[in-house]
Amino acid sequence: MFPPQRLSVLSFHTSPLAPLGGRESGGMNVYVREVSAHLARGGAAVDVFTRRTDPFQPAVLTMAPGVRLVHIDAGPPERLEKEALQPLAGAFARGVADFARLDGVDYDLVHSHYWLAVEAGALLAREWDVPHVAMFHTLAEVKLLARSSEREPQSRREAERRLVHEVDRIVAATEHERVLLDQVYGVPRDRVDVIPLGVDRDRFRPRAQLDARRSLGLDPQARVLLAAGRIEPLKGLDILIESLAQLPGHERLQLLIVGGDERAEPEIARLRAVAHAAGVDALVRFVGPVPHEEIGVYYNAADVVVVPSFYESFGLVAAEAMASGVPVVASRVGGLTSTVADGRSGYLIPWRCPGPFAEKIDLLLENRPLREALGAAAARSMERYEWSAVAGGLLDLYASLLRDRAAGPAAQPALAHA
Repeated sequence: MFPPQRLSVLSFHTSPLAPLGGRESGGMNVYVREVSAHLARGGAAVDVFTRRTDPFQPAVLTMAPGVRLVHIDAGPPERLEKEALQPLAGAFARGVADFARLDGVDYDLVHSHYWLAVEAGALLAREWDVPHVAMFHTLAEVKLLARSSEREPQSRREAERRLVHEVDRIVAATEHERVLLDQVYGVPRDRVDVIPLGVDRDRFRPRAQLDARRSLGLDPQARVLLAAGRIEPLKGLDILIESLAQLPGHERLQLLIVGGDERAEPEIARLRAVAHAAGVDALVRFVGPVPHEEIGVYYNAADVVVVPSFYESFGLVAAEAMASGVPVVASRVGGLTSTVADGRSGYLIPWRCPGPFAEKIDLLLENRPLREALGAAAARSMERYEWSAVAGGLLDLYASLLRDRAAGPAAQPALAHA
């Protein structure tokens, strides 16, 4: 049992194989996929459970050696808004339990990702009498603190305040997140393990910019800015677009925005209006979603990657860009303060307004030696962020919880079927 032999990983609201840049797909999808593969390499059998969103999805498929992706029926087999999923948490948990029973497997531990999965994971952990580890990725109260106009359902806020105290351990990507869990939610710091995210440095590494631009059909002489990820107000893309108007020259300047799906169209329309009002609509190109295995070429084609978010729990886009040897200009918020070294691998902007972003972007665009020096330093700084190290930290945590469970009295009794 030490380390665990079989793990149940819950990714209820989104599949780790979903294309990135959609409303529910981003860094968490990458995390679940990469960590599961490396946990399996560390000797654990991993089953990742996600809700079926298409009637033609196979019940079980192999996601990586030693990793199965299991589609669970919970509600109609179609894509639903996250707000509609909380009432389905019990059905999802029941589906996972039924799969385990029919497949004849026992799980040593449950690891849940995002609050909706934590709801389901709490039921399973009690029923199976196993430890429950949670990674929330984002928290409603923290998002509201970062951007007062953000909207979060009261049901989520109440659930998270309860769930953070029900799980055996919370995994946070940064020390900043552990502090927030203490200050905002009252979670003792010894119940939170800080395990930084990883970067696939075989996929994201410095490569020739000219080759990357040729493959994307970009002007070799252009000044290229890149933003990537979900397209939503919290990402602050309007600030970036407005900053273009404050740059001294627009010749051959282009901003590529990667991400978004059909549900992002209202926000894209708003951003197009912002660009038109600022007189920079000709400079902004919405690329749409790009598969994760292909986004590296966009990083390599860029002169600067900009992350103007109001909040980021870690900032995977920034980390991947830096591993690719590209300097980052980012908001001084959340996990970005741990990822980007201000003045050494990029710049952190403390004010959420266009002027300071424009100042640092212009500095990098106009000073190639500085840009290259910061990019090289950025790539070096990412050498310690390996997915294998993330998986190793998790396996150590799992083993510790299992040892404590074996040494102590029996935990909570199993729950009746949800």
